[in-house]
Amino acid sequence: MSTTPQSLPEGRYPTSRGIAPSRVLAVALTLLVIALGVAVAYLGYTKFTTPDVDGTMVSFDIVGEDRVDVRLNVTRDDPSQPAVCIIRSRSRDGTETGRREVLIPASENGTEDVRSFVITSAAPGLADLYGCSLDIPEHLTPR
Repeated sequence: MSTTPQSLPEGRYPTSRGIAPSRVLAVALTLLVIALGVAVAYLGYTKFTTPDVDGTMVSFDIVGEDRVDVRLNVTRDDPSQPAVCIIRSRSRDGTETGRREVLIPASENGTEDVRSFVITSAAPGLADLYGCSLDIPEHLTPR
């Protein structure tokens, strides 16, 4: 018995191993799962955190064919910051007939009782609070 090593035919087998496709796929899937986890965490954070300002519609009164009086409560974490709320009026079929931005100036109270009105372009059916924010538009800031 001879112990001479047999040589493999040249060109038939690769001499060095490249990156296996399964390893590339595993790294890509890991990065994808991490990215999806970060996206889900961000969406959960933005959806379920308490806002800095919160508005609640208390009541509305249809005064005429072109006006609705509105009363709402606005609660801020920091009452020294001004806030803005958007109220709107809708007709009986649901179309928006009026909108108004209401500036709530800085105060000492955490919750403010705000009364305002919306002029409408058609007969109003109801009024609702669209939302509130601490980002005051430039046209509402004092000069």
